[in-house]
Amino acid sequence: MKNSEKQNQTNASQAKVTQTKTIKENAKINMVEPSSDAATELKELFIDSLKDIYWAENALVAALPKMAANATNPGLAGAILEHIALTQLQVERLNQVFELLGEKAEGKKCEALAGLLKEGDSILLETTPGPVRDAGIIAASQKIEHYEIATYGTLVAFAKAIGENDAAKLLTQTLAEEKEADCILNDVALNAVNTVAAEII
Repeated sequence: MKNSEKQNQTNASQAKVTQTKTIKENAKINMVEPSSDAATELKELFIDSLKDIYWAENALVAALPKMAANATNPGLAGAILEHIALTQLQVERLNQVFELLGEKAEGKKCEALAGLLKEGDSILLETTPGPVRDAGIIAASQKIEHYEIATYGTLVAFAKAIGENDAAKLLTQTLAEEKEADCILNDVALNAVNTVAAEII
């Protein structure tokens, strides 16, 4: 091996050591001290996450009628109205999960969903009624669906990990419903709303 190649390898090795040291130092600086009521077990994190989505689903029951009222495409309005009833069913299912765990059904403000609902309100203000607003409503709704899909997927995994298989089954039903709702919104967007919205000049 040539001296220049050895030197390059030495330099690369030293750079890697320095980079690793910097990462470790930054990790120490960025360590977050847990709050006094922080979860110490997966079950506690699971219950805390359930409270988040419980708040989120109840907030959606209140928010979806406004979205439906502002949708002009009949398919979109119908899909949102159907999802209101489905969301109420999902709230009841969460009540069952809390009961299985021996916990009181209560919500904890979900900052992520609150932010998505606020963005949905902004879209209504930033669009005129018609296909363009409909496209915005679908975009906002799908962001919510994707958040819910991620949340319920995680909750199912947590439930299985801690041996709460009955809870996992209930949550899996809701996960499937959220995926189906996302598909319905996608169909309305691709087969009706987006094409018409794109033609507006």
